[in-house]
Amino acid sequence: MTKKQVKEAATDRLTRGAVIDAALQVLEERGLDGLSTRAVADRLGVRMNTVLWHVKTKARMLDLMADTVLGTVGYDALPANALSRAQELSGRYRRALLAHRDGAALVAGTYPAEPHTLRFADHLVEALIAAGADERQAAWTAWTVNYFVLGLAQEEQSAPDLHDDRLNRAVTSDEHPALHRVVDHLRAGSFEDRFAFGLDAILSRPPG
Repeated sequence: MTKKQVKEAATDRLTRGAVIDAALQVLEERGLDGLSTRAVADRLGVRMNTVLWHVKTKARMLDLMADTVLGTVGYDALPANALSRAQELSGRYRRALLAHRDGAALVAGTYPAEPHTLRFADHLVEALIAAGADERQAAWTAWTVNYFVLGLAQEEQSAPDLHDDRLNRAVTSDEHPALHRVVDHLRAGSFEDRFAFGLDAILSRPPG
Protein backbone atom coordinates (compact mmCIF):
# COMPACT_ATOMS: atom_id res chain seq x y z
CA MET A 1 0.00 0.00 0.00
CA THR A 2 1.37 3.40 -0.96
CA LYS A 3 1.70 6.29 1.50
CA LYS A 4 -1.21 8.00 -0.22
CA GLN A 5 -3.38 4.91 0.21
CA VAL A 6 -2.40 4.60 3.88
CA LYS A 7 -3.35 8.24 4.46
CA GLU A 8 -6.65 7.82 2.63
CA ALA A 9 -7.45 4.72 4.69
CA ALA A 10 -6.70 6.59 7.92
CA THR A 11 -8.93 9.43 6.78
CA ASP A 12 -11.77 7.01 6.04
CA ARG A 13 -11.52 5.65 9.60
CA LEU A 14 -11.59 9.11 11.16
CA THR A 15 -14.63 9.73 13.33
CA ARG A 16 -16.25 12.90 14.59
CA GLY A 17 -15.31 11.85 18.11
CA ALA A 18 -11.65 11.65 17.11
CA VAL A 19 -11.86 15.13 15.59
CA ILE A 20 -13.31 16.55 18.81
CA ASP A 21 -10.67 14.78 20.90
CA ALA A 22 -7.98 16.32 18.71
CA ALA A 23 -9.63 19.72 18.98
CA LEU A 24 -9.57 19.49 22.78
CA GLN A 25 -5.87 18.60 22.61
CA VAL A 26 -5.23 21.67 20.48
CA LEU A 27 -7.19 23.73 23.01
CA GLU A 28 -4.94 22.49 25.82
CA GLU A 29 -1.82 23.31 23.83
CA ARG A 30 -2.77 26.63 22.22
CA GLY A 31 -5.76 27.99 24.09
CA LEU A 32 -9.01 29.13 22.53
CA ASP A 33 -7.34 31.88 20.48
CA GLY A 34 -5.06 29.33 18.84
CA LEU A 35 -7.81 26.85 18.02
CA SER A 36 -8.82 26.44 14.38
CA THR A 37 -10.02 23.71 12.08
CA ARG A 38 -6.68 23.91 10.31
CA ALA A 39 -4.81 23.35 13.58
CA VAL A 40 -7.01 20.33 14.28
CA ALA A 41 -6.35 18.98 10.79
CA ASP A 42 -2.62 19.40 11.31
CA ARG A 43 -2.90 17.58 14.62
CA LEU A 44 -4.64 14.66 12.90
CA GLY A 45 -2.42 14.72 9.83
CA VAL A 46 -5.32 15.21 7.44
CA ARG A 47 -6.60 17.97 5.18
CA MET A 48 -8.81 20.68 6.64
CA ASN A 49 -11.68 19.60 4.38
CA THR A 50 -11.61 16.22 6.10
CA VAL A 51 -12.14 17.88 9.49
CA LEU A 52 -14.92 20.04 8.05
CA TRP A 53 -16.62 16.98 6.60
CA HIS A 54 -17.06 15.71 10.15
CA VAL A 55 -17.90 18.99 11.94
CA LYS A 56 -19.16 21.20 9.06
CA THR A 57 -17.98 24.53 10.56
CA LYS A 58 -15.74 25.81 13.32
CA ALA A 59 -18.83 26.98 15.23
CA ARG A 60 -20.23 23.46 15.10
CA MET A 61 -16.90 22.08 16.27
CA LEU A 62 -16.96 24.44 19.25
CA ASP A 63 -20.50 23.32 20.13
CA LEU A 64 -19.41 19.70 20.11
CA MET A 65 -16.31 20.48 22.17
CA ALA A 66 -18.43 22.31 24.73
CA ASP A 67 -20.81 19.37 24.95
CA THR A 68 -17.85 17.04 25.46
CA VAL A 69 -16.69 19.18 28.38
CA LEU A 70 -20.18 18.88 29.90
CA GLY A 71 -19.91 15.15 29.36
CA THR A 72 -17.26 15.01 32.10
CA VAL A 73 -19.79 16.08 34.74
CA GLY A 74 -20.57 13.00 36.81
CA TYR A 75 -23.94 12.14 38.36
CA ASP A 76 -22.99 9.42 40.81
CA ALA A 77 -23.54 9.85 44.55
CA LEU A 78 -25.52 13.07 44.29
CA PRO A 79 -27.08 14.29 47.58
CA ALA A 80 -30.64 13.25 48.31
CA ASN A 81 -31.53 16.74 49.49
CA ALA A 82 -32.67 18.71 46.44
CA LEU A 83 -30.97 22.02 47.29
CA SER A 84 -27.73 20.26 48.17
CA ARG A 85 -28.03 18.39 44.88
CA ALA A 86 -28.28 21.66 42.95
CA GLN A 87 -25.23 22.98 44.79
CA GLU A 88 -23.23 19.82 44.09
CA LEU A 89 -24.18 19.82 40.41
CA SER A 90 -23.06 23.44 40.13
CA GLY A 91 -19.74 22.59 41.74
CA ARG A 92 -19.19 19.67 39.38
CA TYR A 93 -20.01 21.92 36.44
CA ARG A 94 -17.41 24.45 37.59
CA ARG A 95 -14.78 21.74 38.02
CA ALA A 96 -15.50 20.41 34.52
CA LEU A 97 -14.90 23.88 33.07
CA LEU A 98 -11.71 24.43 35.05
CA ALA A 99 -10.33 21.05 33.99
CA HIS A 100 -9.79 22.37 30.44
CA ARG A 101 -7.68 25.30 29.38
CA ASP A 102 -10.09 28.13 28.49
CA GLY A 103 -12.92 25.71 29.25
CA ALA A 104 -15.23 28.42 30.54
CA ALA A 105 -14.61 30.71 27.56
CA LEU A 106 -15.24 27.78 25.22
CA VAL A 107 -18.58 26.87 26.78
CA ALA A 108 -19.65 30.50 27.25
CA GLY A 109 -19.30 31.12 23.52
CA THR A 110 -21.57 28.25 22.49
CA TYR A 111 -25.20 27.27 22.75
CA PRO A 112 -25.26 23.52 22.13
CA ALA A 113 -28.54 21.61 22.36
CA GLU A 114 -26.50 18.42 22.62
CA PRO A 115 -26.91 15.29 24.81
CA HIS A 116 -24.43 16.06 27.61
CA THR A 117 -25.45 19.71 27.89
CA LEU A 118 -29.14 18.82 27.99
CA ARG A 119 -28.52 16.06 30.54
CA PHE A 120 -26.79 18.47 32.90
CA ALA A 121 -29.51 21.08 32.49
CA ASP A 122 -32.19 18.46 33.12
CA HIS A 123 -30.53 17.34 36.36
CA LEU A 124 -30.15 20.92 37.58
CA VAL A 125 -33.72 21.90 36.74
CA GLU A 126 -35.03 18.70 38.36
CA ALA A 127 -33.18 19.53 41.58
CA LEU A 128 -34.56 23.07 41.60
CA ILE A 129 -38.13 21.88 41.05
CA ALA A 130 -37.69 19.27 43.77
CA ALA A 131 -36.48 22.07 46.07
CA GLY A 132 -39.81 23.85 45.59
CA ALA A 133 -39.31 26.15 42.60
CA ASP A 134 -42.09 26.51 40.05
CA GLU A 135 -41.33 25.96 36.36
CA ARG A 136 -40.37 29.54 35.55
CA GLN A 137 -38.25 29.98 38.65
CA ALA A 138 -36.50 26.65 38.05
CA ALA A 139 -35.69 27.62 34.47
CA TRP A 140 -34.50 31.12 35.30
CA THR A 141 -32.54 29.99 38.35
CA ALA A 142 -30.80 27.39 36.20
CA TRP A 143 -29.87 30.15 33.73
CA THR A 144 -28.62 32.33 36.59
CA VAL A 145 -26.47 29.51 37.96
CA ASN A 146 -25.11 28.89 34.47
CA TYR A 147 -24.19 32.54 33.91
CA PHE A 148 -22.62 32.83 37.34
CA VAL A 149 -20.53 29.66 37.06
CA LEU A 150 -19.38 30.50 33.53
CA GLY A 151 -18.47 34.07 34.42
CA LEU A 152 -16.57 33.24 37.59
CA ALA A 153 -14.75 30.30 36.00
CA GLN A 154 -13.81 32.42 33.00
CA GLU A 155 -12.41 35.10 35.29
CA GLU A 156 -10.54 32.47 37.29
CA GLN A 157 -8.92 31.05 34.17
CA SER A 158 -7.77 34.48 32.99
CA ALA A 159 -6.95 36.05 36.36
CA PRO A 160 -3.62 37.82 36.77
CA ASP A 161 -0.93 36.49 39.06
CA LEU A 162 -1.81 36.65 42.75
CA HIS A 163 1.06 39.09 43.25
CA ASP A 164 -0.24 41.47 40.58
CA ASP A 165 -0.97 44.72 42.44
CA ARG A 166 -2.58 46.71 39.60
CA LEU A 167 -5.92 46.78 41.39
CA ASN A 168 -4.39 48.13 44.59
CA ARG A 169 -2.55 50.82 42.66
CA ALA A 170 -5.61 51.81 40.62
CA VAL A 171 -8.08 52.02 43.51
CA THR A 172 -7.49 55.05 45.72
CA SER A 173 -9.38 56.23 48.78
CA ASP A 174 -9.92 59.67 47.22
CA GLU A 175 -11.38 58.57 43.87
CA HIS A 176 -12.93 55.21 44.82
CA PRO A 177 -13.75 55.36 48.54
CA ALA A 178 -16.16 52.42 48.57
CA LEU A 179 -13.94 50.17 46.46
CA HIS A 180 -10.94 51.13 48.57
CA ARG A 181 -12.71 49.79 51.66
CA VAL A 182 -13.31 46.36 50.10
CA VAL A 183 -10.30 45.99 47.80
CA ASP A 184 -8.75 43.26 49.94
CA HIS A 185 -11.81 41.11 49.18
CA LEU A 186 -11.53 41.57 45.41
CA ARG A 187 -8.18 39.88 44.88
CA ALA A 188 -7.93 36.95 42.49
CA GLY A 189 -7.12 34.28 45.06
CA SER A 190 -10.56 33.93 46.62
CA PHE A 191 -12.43 32.14 43.82
CA GLU A 192 -13.45 29.13 45.91
CA ASP A 193 -14.99 31.31 48.60
CA ARG A 194 -16.58 33.62 46.02
CA PHE A 195 -18.12 30.64 44.26
CA ALA A 196 -19.64 29.33 47.49
CA PHE A 197 -20.91 32.80 48.44
CA GLY A 198 -22.44 33.53 45.03
CA LEU A 199 -24.06 30.13 44.66
CA ASP A 200 -25.55 30.38 48.13
CA ALA A 201 -26.94 33.83 47.27
CA ILE A 202 -28.59 32.48 44.10
CA LEU A 203 -30.05 29.36 45.67
CA SER A 204 -31.07 30.76 49.05
CA ARG A 205 -34.04 32.75 47.74
CA PRO A 206 -37.29 31.02 48.75
CA PRO A 207 -39.42 29.64 45.90
CA GLY A 208 -42.39 31.62 44.64
